[in-house]
Amino acid sequence: MRASRYGGRVAFPIAALRRYPVKSMGGESLLAADLDGRGIVGDRWYAVRDGAGHFASGKDTRRFRRYDGVFDYSAVTGPDGVVVTGPEGSWPVGDPELDRVLASALTVPVTVVTERSVPHFDAGSVSLVGAATLRWCTEQFGIDADPRRLRVNVVVDSDEPFAEEAWVGRDLRIGTALLRGVERIERCRTIDVAQDGTPADGRWLKPLAAARDMCVALYAEVVTPGSIRVGDEVELA
Repeated sequence: MRASRYGGRVAFPIAALRRYPVKSMGGESLLAADLDGRGIVGDRWYAVRDGAGHFASGKDTRRFRRYDGVFDYSAVTGPDGVVVTGPEGSWPVGDPELDRVLASALTVPVTVVTERSVPHFDAGSVSLVGAATLRWCTEQFGIDADPRRLRVNVVVDSDEPFAEEAWVGRDLRIGTALLRGVERIERCRTIDVAQDGTPADGRWLKPLAAARDMCVALYAEVVTPGSIRVGDEVELA
């Protein structure tokens, strides 16, 4: 039993934190993170935008365009800002050479931009998944259910598969922040694309569609900004 129970409350420790400075690129592992009203500070703050105003992603929607080449790049936050690394080298965000390299790789003119009126998030601001859910998917589907395939922010050391789905509408106290569960996350083809250092072994989306309505993990919104870190417990109010 990984959950601790005290005073009528149930709490699960955070096993891992991850941030994605540039939408759809590989991200960075964190020991601690600050949260503001938007989510984890710096998460998906940048995106690769084409000439029509669409953001590079693994799918086509009103806001996004499928440019799988973007998954060949990763982004980390350094003392002087965000640095993008790809097959050709590394460049700080804001360097015109980065835009040129990305345009060549995606075969369309693109620029790396900050978030403005159109959000870079798919939907919710913070995404969470339980470790027990990942283990269940690995065992039931015979795949590598690496959380990087889901691009989640928080992995919780849960003891029951899909326990996090019951947190919709619940307040979640983590560190000095307060979050609220919003909705289950419906997945798309992106979880079957090699990305963020994982080769995406085994098809995940098709069996997930049959068994779980294509949903895995939870979106949460930030109610009270604060700080969280690995080892902090997610307390259900």
